[in-house]
Amino acid sequence: MTQNPLLAPVSDLVDYAAVKPEHIVPAVEELLGIARKAVDHAADAALAPTWEAVVEPLDTASERLWRAWSVAGHLNAVVNTPELREAYNAALPLITEFSTWVGLHEGLYQQYQRLAAAPDFASWSPVRRRIVDMALRDFRLSGVELQGADRERYAQISDREAQASQKFSENVLDAIDAWSLLVDDESRLAGIPADVLSAARAAAEEDGKTGWKLTLKMPCYLPVMQYAQDRTLREALYRGYGTVASEQGDAKFDNSPLIEELLSLRAEESGLLGLGTYASLRLQTRMARGAGEVTVFLRDLAARAKPFAQRDLAELKAYATGELGLEELQPWDVAFASERLRESRYAYSEDEVKQYFTEPRVLAGLFDVIEKLFDVRLTETPVSTWHSDARGVRVERVDGGLIGYLYLDLYARSGKQSGAWVDSERARRVVAGHVQTPVVYLTCNFSRPNGDRAAVLTHDDVITLFHETGHALHALLSEVDEPGAAAFASVEWDAIELPSQFMENFCWEWAVVQKLSAHVDTGEPLPRALYDRLVAARNFQSGMQAVRQIEFALFDMLMHDRPKGATITEVLALLQEVRQEVAVLFPPSWHRLPHAFSHLFAGGYGAGYYSYKWAEVLSADAYEAFEEAAAKQPGNPLGTLDAETGARFRREVLAVGGSRPAAESFAAFRGREPRIDALLRHSGMSGS
Repeated sequence: MTQNPLLAPVSDLVDYAAVKPEHIVPAVEELLGIARKAVDHAADAALAPTWEAVVEPLDTASERLWRAWSVAGHLNAVVNTPELREAYNAALPLITEFSTWVGLHEGLYQQYQRLAAAPDFASWSPVRRRIVDMALRDFRLSGVELQGADRERYAQISDREAQASQKFSENVLDAIDAWSLLVDDESRLAGIPADVLSAARAAAEEDGKTGWKLTLKMPCYLPVMQYAQDRTLREALYRGYGTVASEQGDAKFDNSPLIEELLSLRAEESGLLGLGTYASLRLQTRMARGAGEVTVFLRDLAARAKPFAQRDLAELKAYATGELGLEELQPWDVAFASERLRESRYAYSEDEVKQYFTEPRVLAGLFDVIEKLFDVRLTETPVSTWHSDARGVRVERVDGGLIGYLYLDLYARSGKQSGAWVDSERARRVVAGHVQTPVVYLTCNFSRPNGDRAAVLTHDDVITLFHETGHALHALLSEVDEPGAAAFASVEWDAIELPSQFMENFCWEWAVVQKLSAHVDTGEPLPRALYDRLVAARNFQSGMQAVRQIEFALFDMLMHDRPKGATITEVLALLQEVRQEVAVLFPPSWHRLPHAFSHLFAGGYGAGYYSYKWAEVLSADAYEAFEEAAAKQPGNPLGTLDAETGARFRREVLAVGGSRPAAESFAAFRGREPRIDALLRHSGMSGS
């Protein structure tokens, strides 16, 4: 075998084009051996209890392993093939067993206890003291104090949870990839945007068929639901999407058994640790102090939002009946009727607006925002990638010094998980005075270019891109020298969305939109009149959107705040109870939301989905600081792009990562604790 690219020095960029499925298991096995030796050495009681003797060598050895595994996981998510999946699944239990072994390693736990008890520990830097404290907490949450049969059972649970989560995500990916609807009657496609139809025709041709191939991928699914005049067509796609990976669809992808198993395993895990419920276990590492605090927060927000949601729905039903002749608004009518109502009320459609947001222009505008706010430079740079869609961006200081690399992979395709996310391949680290720069992935599922025309993004796509960029900046602009305090390693989960949701706000600013927009055919910027209508519609159905997110979050928390698992029947019944309490829209009985809810069962958000709303309070309040700065400079064409406030946000939030509690970082930036007022105002829910 040629040189394994997964074994390259961490200081080098990965040659992604050279990575093959057969590289994964050998690399993982070799690096696991190195890491195991490092763990056992670090646990040697004869070592002096110092950072340099214990933590630094351990970080160095484990860093190579986690970097290789991050690459394997990323490839499995974005270029999934049977061969790659097989290799990934072969390595997964090895990784899981190692992680469990480390968490249960009494010798290493005792070594960290010695570090904390060292005579000079109080003189260590606050960051290093925090890392040791978090490590001791994580050891306890990893079952290190368990003995005998409980210890063995904990290890079995950890292994099975990882496998079940992976299979859950595979089922969702495969079910979405397997579903399609070939339409050969063009009249059924009336209303659907031309670029969507062009892509659908091309997809059919790739399969050697004539007609139009419709799929459940977002660039196809969402426009069909918004624009297709054929109600039965909308119903077909809605049913397809609403039954993904469930017994209502292809049985071989049914996630029902995995949901039941994961809930049972999570409950058993938390019981072994003496924490009662999985929610209690997960909240040990969050800003929120318990499930009760979370549910009170969510229910208070629901009480504020539900009257607005009820008003939104009443307006939609009245419009659907009076203007569209829909006597009974069905779930597959909601997106269609909402888009017609938006067009009627604000005199624009999403399809009209997206013609102004070409991907090259949006990226250039996004880079401009980052450069103005945070005093950095971003330029595309040649790098080895996993697919022709992907490209690299070099992030630099103004003097040209390297800060890090950002990999962009923006288009939907077969074999790629749906959604949008950011992950870190390599964290910033300082070793012997040398700065190792971070490498970050940013993945989306937008429509690809159509022939010679640039890809166009909806305004929601633009918001998604800004959101994910906020996550990326949290890793890229870190000034934390120790990987144990990197943002993605240690920031509380319910604060991790702060930078991402904060960045979304700039998508609504005129100074920014001017930089983002250029018509795909004429190059003309978005007209001010159309922008004004877009902003006027910003809070269109914000009440309905808010209670929808609260529904997800409350369902998640209540589902995990119980001492035992649940059957799929009980899960669906709980979801219905939550809907009766907070929702205004109710899907059909055959709808299966949990079965494709990868955030909860495969994405780390189990007992944590409330984080989006929790962090939204923080992000809206943080953005208000930029609004306050703009108000002090009336007439400033840059609006909220205030460099001084941006520098403070970078210094107090982005640069510090997890080196201190998120509440302290927010207070350092804002000068006080967060308030909910800005969120309610931004959402149009601050008055009756």
